[in-house]
Amino acid sequence: MSQFFQIHPENPQVRLIKQAAEVIRKGGVIVYPTDCGYSLGCHLGDKSALDRIRAIRRLDDKHNFTLVCRDLSEISTYARFDNALYRLLKHNTPGPYTFIFNATSEVPRRLLHPKRKTIGIRVPDNKIVQDLLAELGEPIMSSSLILPGETMPMTDPYDIRDTLEHALDLVIDGGYCGMEPTTVVKMDTDDVEILRVGAGDPSQFE
Repeated sequence: MSQFFQIHPENPQVRLIKQAAEVIRKGGVIVYPTDCGYSLGCHLGDKSALDRIRAIRRLDDKHNFTLVCRDLSEISTYARFDNALYRLLKHNTPGPYTFIFNATSEVPRRLLHPKRKTIGIRVPDNKIVQDLLAELGEPIMSSSLILPGETMPMTDPYDIRDTLEHALDLVIDGGYCGMEPTTVVKMDTDDVEILRVGAGDPSQFE
């Protein structure tokens, strides 16, 4: 049976943020809000929690997960990029983008694209997840909340709890936070490539 926290989207309660971070540290799987809808998340280094997310979404071992990071300095621990890409990132984070980078050795191998050794990186513009990341002191391993057989993500925290309460440890209700996916930008080579147009303005990268 999952816990259910109602956290204020603009003034998150510190006590609940600390409790949510502890759930993640102890191997829990959570649902939390971002600037592009609700996501599944767990601790970066926890293989069993990762396997639980795979089971919820019925994903194979080739699915690419995303590291949700607090800021640019945290990104630089897990992704390789030059000064030109740094400037692009600085201008567009936090925001509704997922960036694909060549990964550093800090990224667990099981999270990498099996052939290209790349990793997806996100810095959401959402106060709840920003406070949660600050409390954790490290990224959240994340996946969008699209259930098997569905094409659209789940958007209502109460529906999420009713549907997945036995598969999750915590649902964070941060109010309605949209359902349009991120814009995905590939930055693992000299050429910047837009892989998917979503909520983020793609013109910055064309």
